[in-house]
Amino acid sequence: MYEEEWEKIKVILDQLVKVSNSKVVFLVDKSGQLIAASGEYEDFDGTSLASLASENVQATGGLAKIIAQKEFSIMFQEGERDNLFISVVGDRWILVVIFDKRSNLEMVRSDSRTAIEQLAEILDQLKKKGGGSGPGSSGGGAGGPGGPRGNPAENVLTDPWAGPEKESVH
Repeated sequence: MYEEEWEKIKVILDQLVKVSNSKVVFLVDKSGQLIAASGEYEDFDGTSLASLASENVQATGGLAKIIAQKEFSIMFQEGERDNLFISVVGDRWILVVIFDKRSNLEMVRSDSRTAIEQLAEILDQLKKKGGGSGPGSSGGGAGGPGGPRGNPAENVLTDPWAGPEKESVH
């Protein structure tokens, strides 16, 4: 992931949290790597959430195949306090929006459409640059808080929490 694209992603996620009145928004690679988050993410285990969201999309993809569908691009889970809206972004990413009674499904769905389109454009740009996200890509994977960092000399960010100015120490 290159710094320029990561900054664009952060702006999109920040805007989505604001306009949809959501608690938190996560962008996850389909391999289960957390790419970025916005909102009240300190209250969530982003690494576990990313992994489980990825597994959920994969399992739902299996269900889709059973009924002769390509995939279900949107999933919704309703809870007592919080709700999950999960949407596939292109062929590589997953958008996870957590919202409560301050918002509603139609607002989140509507506001997410614009974000999904913008994120898909960024994903296409990264593919053209050869710097996708996640393990095995030339741009490296995204770590959660305190996760791994890319080589600053290559202008690659792999830790959305650390910023470009210094490397995380493990």
